[in-house]
Amino acid sequence: MSVTVFIQGRNGVTRWQPSKRWLLLPILLLASGTGLYQYSSDRFESQQAKADKNQKLREQQKQQVLQLKNATETQLVTLVTHVAKMQAKITRLEALGQQVAQHNLLDDQFDFSTEIGIGGPSEFGSSIELNQLIDDMDKLAARIDNNNVQLSLLETVASNLHIDEERYISGRPIYKGWLSSPYGLRNDPFNGRRTMHKGIDFAGTEGADVIATAAGVVTWAGNMFGYGELVEIDHGNGLRTRYGHNKALSVNVGDVVAKGEKIANMGSSGRSTGPHVHYEVLRSGQQIDPRKYVYRKTS
Repeated sequence: MSVTVFIQGRNGVTRWQPSKRWLLLPILLLASGTGLYQYSSDRFESQQAKADKNQKLREQQKQQVLQLKNATETQLVTLVTHVAKMQAKITRLEALGQQVAQHNLLDDQFDFSTEIGIGGPSEFGSSIELNQLIDDMDKLAARIDNNNVQLSLLETVASNLHIDEERYISGRPIYKGWLSSPYGLRNDPFNGRRTMHKGIDFAGTEGADVIATAAGVVTWAGNMFGYGELVEIDHGNGLRTRYGHNKALSVNVGDVVAKGEKIANMGSSGRSTGPHVHYEVLRSGQQIDPRKYVYRKTS
């Protein structure tokens, strides 16, 4: 097959018949264009895929950063919680230590309100990991708990010793006055008969202070037949004391009183001939001679 091309010019119509190579030119151009388009399309898709991959990688990195941030915040919360617990325990430990020191007159040797003096040369070491720090803090908290228990036991022992000293019955139930009737057989001041006097009478000025001869709990505060206005104190270990014939009472049942604390005013209520305190010491519910308690040395 052949192709003839007629070209109109000034000199008339020119006839041109291209060869087969010229006929192949459009086909080559078309093939080249198609190839170039395919190349450009493939390159664009490759670049798009690469961009999508980079975008996905950035999203993954963003998620990793968020996860790391959340993990860090969680670890910080854990760390803050550990610190708060340790602060509370140390505060309790300091309070216990200060109390024990005060009770045992050791304030000048132990000061729990200031920093502990520590120091010395230092060398650079490896960096501290958060997990290692938390583990160290857990161990320190366990040591604080153990010290708290031991110090609490020490406080209990010291307090018990102090309580035992306070519960030690000694001395007279008045500041000023005199012994007007001892323990034992005597002539009753009202009927003259020989009777057993189960206490000691201390005479003095009406309204004078009546004091507890030991610490304890008030088990009676009111009128009792024969005693008038009476205060009875339980000191533990089966020991109680009674203070009778008072004018007025300063305590109520259930009150905890200290050694030497005022509990009443001297009077002459009940079966009495004048202002005095009828003082009794009872062991297991039975009156005993109070003299050994009145005249023994203070613990």
